[in-house]
Amino acid sequence: MTSSDMDYLTIALPKGKVFGKSVEMLGKIGYTAEDLTENSRKLIITNEKEKIRFIITKTADLPTYVEYGAADIGIIGKDVLMEDCKDVYELLDLKFSLCRIMVAVPEALKQEKLSDYAHMRVATKYPQVAERFFHSMGMQMEFIKLNGSIELAPMVGLAEIIVDIVETGSTLRANNLVEVANIQVATARLIANRVSFKMKFDRINKLTEQLKALLESEA
Repeated sequence: MTSSDMDYLTIALPKGKVFGKSVEMLGKIGYTAEDLTENSRKLIITNEKEKIRFIITKTADLPTYVEYGAADIGIIGKDVLMEDCKDVYELLDLKFSLCRIMVAVPEALKQEKLSDYAHMRVATKYPQVAERFFHSMGMQMEFIKLNGSIELAPMVGLAEIIVDIVETGSTLRANNLVEVANIQVATARLIANRVSFKMKFDRINKLTEQLKALLESEA
């Protein structure tokens, strides 16, 4: 970390659903920059007066930027943290972007007990999360990594089961899938690089406490 880096607090924000609310929350406590939009052509957006840098990354990449210190802190969904298991500090549950990681099957395959699905194929974008969950249940499964349209897998015979993240469950119902187990509730989290947390403790702690106060005031 150079002396120039020490002058700035670098905040990573993910493209997608979490971005807008993250910018809104940070703005309410004074962490803003001109042209801080998801579609900005700039790779780094800086507020020189307040010595704040923002970088906008793909959701899956954000924990890596924080882990390796390219960003001091970041905001990311708990589901991504659970899958990646990056070496970062999780500082605060920001309470928004509420989703659930769950297990679902076609209605026609619904069984009485979760253990009845042992040895079946599981399609998911969260293979590490899924494997840990089924292992904790003493179940051996075959895992197939997909990046999108997880609901399609049972429809075309690729897998019997899916592990996916849902908000309302409407997509499951539209595709005749039913939830059979809940793995984890996931919300947006504030994370920090371990070295940055020590070297820039005052700034990071101040921001964290400001966000805590904001959450309490809006509860």
